[in-house]
Amino acid sequence: MLTTSARLLSLLSLLQSRPHWAGSALAERSGVHPRTLRRDIDRLRQLGYPIQASSGVAGGYAFRAGRALPPLLLDDEEALAAAVALRTAVTGTVSGIEQTAITALVKLEQVMPPRLRKRLDALRSAILPLDQVGPVVDAGLLAALAGACRDQLQLRFDYSDRTGQPSQRLTEPQGVVHTDRRWYLVAWDTTRQDWRTFRIDRIVGAPSVGAHFSPRPGPGDGDLRQWVVQALSLGQYAEQARIILHAPLATLRNQIPASAGTLEAVDEQRCLLRCGANPLGSVVYWLMALELEFEVLGPPALRERLRDAGQRLARSLARGETKAGNPG
Repeated sequence: MLTTSARLLSLLSLLQSRPHWAGSALAERSGVHPRTLRRDIDRLRQLGYPIQASSGVAGGYAFRAGRALPPLLLDDEEALAAAVALRTAVTGTVSGIEQTAITALVKLEQVMPPRLRKRLDALRSAILPLDQVGPVVDAGLLAALAGACRDQLQLRFDYSDRTGQPSQRLTEPQGVVHTDRRWYLVAWDTTRQDWRTFRIDRIVGAPSVGAHFSPRPGPGDGDLRQWVVQALSLGQYAEQARIILHAPLATLRNQIPASAGTLEAVDEQRCLLRCGANPLGSVVYWLMALELEFEVLGPPALRERLRDAGQRLARSLARGETKAGNPG
């Protein structure tokens, strides 16, 4: 039989594991009588945990947000994940949270048992941080955008596109996505009547929150991150390159990031790559770096670039062979 304190901790962990528990199911899982469960719920409430009860057929207990943040119970893997995330946040791409991330990390490490500290030290030595690449965005701005997405509130903001052209946008925000070392807002642009991807570091000033809007089906198949990745690799270019690569799809997915283009299988040994054709020089470079046989379906300008590159390479090799055959 568990002691009262151990039983309360076990009950608290169960309440935090899902948004709602039926009373009978929670009592059975806790191994106590429903009357004992009700007394334990009252004790947790006295300790400041915001637990709500509901009656009826669908009645039960739910852990809800309260006036203050109560202690949280984390299992080993959750505690390690939180510690790694906090350490990454100190030098990440979100500004304004460095100091609070440090203090939260100190508090977390202070209560870690020795076995977890050893695992965290091993992770810390094995995971080497990369130099910061890409623009930094403000944590307050991210929170405001995420809140508008959650509450379905319109956002009006000034925006500067990749050419520096300013504009004012009125949007219905759908979600915030981090990919390719940058943060993006996915939103319905009410003026253009279409889905748009906005780089958050290009939002000028603080957005203003507007009226509530009715939700609409999201772009693509609902996977916002995948939609942003495809929009970045294809949507921002006027012309697309189509190249058949002589390698299996599974192999190429490990070599070509989703942000570089989309891949689809032609057969078991070949794939079709679609990517932005501008600038053409970068496409030529990556095709050479892949060290694969390939066929360029279009555009014609890419085939011409590759032909010029091949001729230049042949001339360079010929000059080197001539000098090697005539030393001095």
